Amino acid sequence: MPDIVVMFFLLGLIAGLVRSDLKVPKAAYDTMSLLLMLTIGLKGGMALHGNLHWQLVPELLVVAAIGAIIPLVLFPLLTKVVRLSLADSASIAAHYGSVSAGTFAVALAYIEANQLETSAQVTLYLVLLELPAIVVGLLLYRRYSQGQAEGSAMTNLWHESFTNRGVILLLGGVVIGFMYGYQSGSEVTELFTGAFKAVLAIFLLEMGLVAAETLRPLPIKHWRLLVFALLAPSVLALVGIAAGVVLGLSEGTMVILASLLASASYIAAPAAIKSSIKEADIGLAMLASLGITFPFNVILGISFYHQIINWVMH
Repeated sequence: MPDIVVMFFLLGLIAGLVRSDLKVPKAAYDTMSLLLMLTIGLKGGMALHGNLHWQLVPELLVVAAIGAIIPLVLFPLLTKVVRLSLADSASIAAHYGSVSAGTFAVALAYIEANQLETSAQVTLYLVLLELPAIVVGLLLYRRYSQGQAEGSAMTNLWHESFTNRGVILLLGGVVIGFMYGYQSGSEVTELFTGAFKAVLAIFLLEMGLVAAETLRPLPIKHWRLLVFALLAPSVLALVGIAAGVVLGLSEGTMVILASLLASASYIAAPAAIKSSIKEADIGLAMLASLGITFPFNVILGISFYHQIINWVMH
């Protein structure tokens, strides 16, 4: 059976599709998302406690470089094959180069349930992959729309990217967890880590409701984008698996990296793109990332990537 947290996503998805009046209050959802980001940061920081060394730098640079390269590869595909406008192609490329914290949380739960070994730095993957693609997507749009990225606009973008609440909570959690480890701050950290799956379950319930909303009614006229959103995760996961083999990552760490690269942002990227590329249809990005890619990864993708990794490693 799938992990229990996945069932909460399915519950929300079914409730949304049958037009139930089920709703997660916005205040509750905001609280759950804050707790989720902070807990992910804390777990990553505690794992890094006593394990951070300079040998990690090449590995982290490779991961960040992949995040910047993905939108460069996807952009021409989206313009020529999926036939999206310049603005929407840059937007979707940025969303799929960036990553989903929700998918990362589900992958962490999957790793824990299957007792797989992971490296301490996996939370840093999430931080490093979230930002480069957004900036590259914006630069692609500026370049091909015959415009130039103004210095003030780029400064604002970097400021918004590094100071949004998700990044602040992730980085803050990593620093606090790294400083105190598993033991020194256990009277506080155990409260967060112990409730991780419960918080994730409520978060996924809301994600199921939102995903159903993007799919109702099914937008057949965007069938090319729907096919892209369904196929892209597996292809991008293979990139993560190949990188994991080259870097010599452990089985669980490869599952995390593959799942991250297979995901698409639906929190950080929409906020940044909406304010920077006015012509982009954020609804299309949400349809692809949250309506198709996120459910695929949560329901089937992560376990599928694990099977591929098992085949590669054994």
